[in-house]
Amino acid sequence: MAASFHEFDLIHWIHKQCPASQAGLVGIGDDTAILQPPANRELLLATDMLMEGTHFTFPPATPELAGRKALAVNLSDVAAMAGVPHSCLVSLALPRSRGPEFARAVMQGIIDLAAEFQMQIIGGDTNSWDGPLVINVAIIGTAPQSRSVKRSGATPGDWIFVTGELGGSLAAHHLTFTPRVNEAATLTKTVTIKSMIDISDGLASDLLHILDESNVGALINATQIPISERVPVSESAAARLQHALSDGEDFELLFTVSPEEGKRLLTDNPLDIRLTHLGEITTEQGALLRHADGSLTPVESTGWKHQL
Repeated sequence: MAASFHEFDLIHWIHKQCPASQAGLVGIGDDTAILQPPANRELLLATDMLMEGTHFTFPPATPELAGRKALAVNLSDVAAMAGVPHSCLVSLALPRSRGPEFARAVMQGIIDLAAEFQMQIIGGDTNSWDGPLVINVAIIGTAPQSRSVKRSGATPGDWIFVTGELGGSLAAHHLTFTPRVNEAATLTKTVTIKSMIDISDGLASDLLHILDESNVGALINATQIPISERVPVSESAAARLQHALSDGEDFELLFTVSPEEGKRLLTDNPLDIRLTHLGEITTEQGALLRHADGSLTPVESTGWKHQL
């Protein structure tokens, strides 16, 4: 970074952009933030590290979109637990070669999305180095005591639903998606969600996460999977289906409800986005995909996996 701009200049700038501390919370300005948990609510904690060259590249990303995505993926985790975002800490490893305007732009993307979801940035860390941009966000959410939704609550007979459409996210959607925080809140006011996850690694992989945690199986219908218009129609039907199953970074909600409440959702969708019934939870382990001709094939974990 430029010699005339150092870590404390950036921290001072961030402090000026952020709103005053909420009641029961002290944010930027001390060695730690201070949080007084709201009464009768439990805390939800998550963190994600995003790296240039793995989770985004310049272009097509802008610094603002890279920052926005770093917070958005954490907001999606809070949504998957049916929580309300409260605050976050942000740590940056900034490339020295890109200067102060780049650093401020990355933070502006985070600040703007935090304001949209009425949450506060309460601290973090900044460093500079000769490597690519790395952003780590640690988020704090809240949920009514013992009311957060886990992956482990699915039971045989439950109906499986997904919000929105799937596939083709890597063209642009992974940088601009809207975390389904408000949709999760609406759903939990309408029905009892028994298990839920956000689709970050792909429908196939994330469905299997629910099944593993709940110790159940699933049967889903290939013809019911909502394939996004982001997936080129020039591709074969089989290829388009595979995109929807495996591309990942859709950040939609995958959840289960009882058949009775599933029928209510189909009759009267409470959301402003598409809501699709994919299939049912079964007693047998693993997941099966039922094709249009009635044949069954196993659902494989084909989504994104970090190689270690």
